[in-house]
Amino acid sequence: MQTLQLFTIAPAIPEKLLFLEALARNLWWSWNPDANELFRRINRELWKETKFNPVLFLSRVPQERLTALAADESFMAHLVRVRQAFEKETLQPAETRSPVYAPGDCIAYFCAEFGVHESLPLFAGGLGALAGDHLKSASNMGLPLVAVGLLYRQGYFRQYLNNDGWQQEVYPENEIHNLPLERVFKPDGKPLTVHIPAPGHALHAAVWKVQVGRIPIILLDSNIPENPPDWHDVTRQLYGGDHRTRLLQEILLGIGGLHALYEMGLEPQVCHMNEGHSAFISLERLAHLMGKYGLDKKTALEIIVRTNVFTTHTPVAAGHDEFPLDMLRPFFEALHTSMDDLLSLGRAARAGDGVPVSMTVLALRLSQYCNGVSRLHGAVARRMWAHLWPGRPEDEVPITSITNGVHSPSWLSPENILLFDRYLGPKWHTKPGDASMLERIDQIPDEELWRAHELSRASLIRECREWMARQLHRRNAGKAELEKANAMLDPDILTIGFARRFATYKRAGLFLHDAARFEALLTGKTPIQVIFAGKAHPRDNEGKEIIRQIVHFSRRAKVCHRIVFIEDYDIDVARFLVQGVDVWLNTPRRPLEASGTSGMKAAVNGALNVSILDGWWDEAYSPERGWSIGHGEEYQDAGYQDAVESQALYNLIESEVIPCFYTRVNDHLPAPWVKMMKAAIKMAFVNFSSHRMVREYEERFYIPALQRGRTLLADNAAEAHALVKQHARLVRLWPQIRVGHPRPSRPPEESGLSSIVAGGPATQTELGCLRVGDAFTVTVPVHLGELRPEEAEVELFYGQVNMNGAITASHRQPMTTNRKTDDGQHIFECRLECGTTGRYGFTVRIIPHGDAWTQNLPGLMTWAE
Repeated sequence: MQTLQLFTIAPAIPEKLLFLEALARNLWWSWNPDANELFRRINRELWKETKFNPVLFLSRVPQERLTALAADESFMAHLVRVRQAFEKETLQPAETRSPVYAPGDCIAYFCAEFGVHESLPLFAGGLGALAGDHLKSASNMGLPLVAVGLLYRQGYFRQYLNNDGWQQEVYPENEIHNLPLERVFKPDGKPLTVHIPAPGHALHAAVWKVQVGRIPIILLDSNIPENPPDWHDVTRQLYGGDHRTRLLQEILLGIGGLHALYEMGLEPQVCHMNEGHSAFISLERLAHLMGKYGLDKKTALEIIVRTNVFTTHTPVAAGHDEFPLDMLRPFFEALHTSMDDLLSLGRAARAGDGVPVSMTVLALRLSQYCNGVSRLHGAVARRMWAHLWPGRPEDEVPITSITNGVHSPSWLSPENILLFDRYLGPKWHTKPGDASMLERIDQIPDEELWRAHELSRASLIRECREWMARQLHRRNAGKAELEKANAMLDPDILTIGFARRFATYKRAGLFLHDAARFEALLTGKTPIQVIFAGKAHPRDNEGKEIIRQIVHFSRRAKVCHRIVFIEDYDIDVARFLVQGVDVWLNTPRRPLEASGTSGMKAAVNGALNVSILDGWWDEAYSPERGWSIGHGEEYQDAGYQDAVESQALYNLIESEVIPCFYTRVNDHLPAPWVKMMKAAIKMAFVNFSSHRMVREYEERFYIPALQRGRTLLADNAAEAHALVKQHARLVRLWPQIRVGHPRPSRPPEESGLSSIVAGGPATQTELGCLRVGDAFTVTVPVHLGELRPEEAEVELFYGQVNMNGAITASHRQPMTTNRKTDDGQHIFECRLECGTTGRYGFTVRIIPHGDAWTQNLPGLMTWAE
């Protein structure tokens, strides 16, 4: 067999055009319309043929075309304009960068997938697109952030359907030389490779980098000669392979990814785990702090937990990776470190080797800053993981929420971008929350906004016809059937989009529940048309069956021109859909949708959401900017829920959506619809932008963690050492604490007060009544044992109660001590004023005095008797 040495011949880029090569290798161009147009004007057909991949595109541009462009004054002026913007937005400090950051500061953002642009296929769906938008906004804002992921040689699967409509998967190889990647080199000029000890053979990975504006993504690649053949596959497929491959991926992402940063001279003070796949970073951080600073394990952990950020994205139990301890132990023995005590933190139950290590539990127990991705999801996550903090009220489980957002410039239609530039000014994308911007959106003429939307809808229909023609051609369709593709869909009728992962809980088939009624909606005098797209997981046969049912329905003679299923849903397809549809449909089973950013992308383009009140729509919905299916109900019977909510969907489309769209008055404009479009744009633009999201992460998590880390490492980690002693003292002495029965200044039967046990039924009386403006004092005896009063915080815990006597919205009020009894008990008291009417309950509890992490330590909360 011959051994070939490979080489590539590329066009000789004229010196005046060399900037094009730099531009092609920084994904900044993907969200800059002027840069995008610069590539397009070189050769529009080739740009589309190469799927908007500038590296591949430039390698195929004819030499004579490049020579002609170098002499084209108009093109050169365009290039200079783009280069100036590029240098300002990638090489110079951002105007909005926080002054808190010092040279050398670094925030590391770990994620299993990144969906920056379709030309870099390292993503599967919403998690990757969200991560891509996070990086774009971080670049715009100038955060000192570096992202870490894996370089998948095949990425996620490409989807096609067979003649029966059943999903098939293919995994084409990503051609590395056609991606905007560069190898990372060590100071000695050799390529950087990381090595992770593992059973039998070390796991090696090459280190690559791709630039996203100011932000680098560091990618690890196991497909190198140093590895045995079967370990080449560790980074072959995203979410592919067996359980052991998944474990190796997560070890490589967490431990290998952080190790690569250290080898590059970067030392992240804050680590953000975007989902639990990278939870092993805490083990690598531990080894680093112990080695570099000479800290013991407990002291290092006090620093790590206070500088870790963890975002959970799924309320579905099956979405959280778990590994048997016996599978993990050999890998960590190979690392020559005993981590059983740390890995046990990833086990929801402490007893028995049969309890697996959950990556989510591990991340939660090693991160002070934890959040869900919408307000509702935060509540769901607190309920889901409350058992990790026994005895703590559910609304105080330390998981907050930061609602996802989208990077508007990446998703806006070209027509809307022109409108925004004209009416909002050139800096609209950097100030999404500016009040003046909202006023300017209202000032966009209705007819201009509507015409822009009609152009976007026409572009979508044109693309759908092309996609359908390709799909039919691949299935060897006849000439007559191929000609029908050119008549599919109508650019002038109400267009509904449904595109997302085809998991069963997302209920893509809800429209099919009453096929006759759905058919009537598609064929009436004021018809609708529906565009479906999305992938089912390769092992999800139920999801695949839903796709098959939709395809079979779409072949009915009466509706075949009104409903299509677009194969191989990706960012390119998503972009056309959110830009061109009139309605974005979302039908999950509440509360299983964590956030759902596709609806935000549609809204910022003026599409109106019709959705179950779940995820982001639960906090975004208002009748002037969209519609809700139901009122936020949750059901135990899935079949009954589908029957009820499918009828609610049909009724809503028939009685509200269709009349609003087709009622035209002056100038053939649907004035009420356009008014709702503006309200939707303003809502998405301000409240659901990734700039707002990243700013929240920065202000609530990144900066506090960064500052706390500096303090804890100062003076040879003096405060961290003190925290270890405090923790040990609290754990040792806490069992001595006893909290007596709290007593109001008047007994309940005189005052109308109710005492309550947190989380349980109240012992209540209905005698007497307090009035707004009244006040009373509560006292309670507390036995602190060997703890001092300043080491603990005694709180009055109170709030309104439901019919079961449980507090529904809790409040805390500190209590103070001013005397001590002869038997050594401290008497704490506070005064409570009655400000709002309702039924209330109260009790008393004691927690440690200290920072947020110390106060949330499991087991250190004692309630009154």
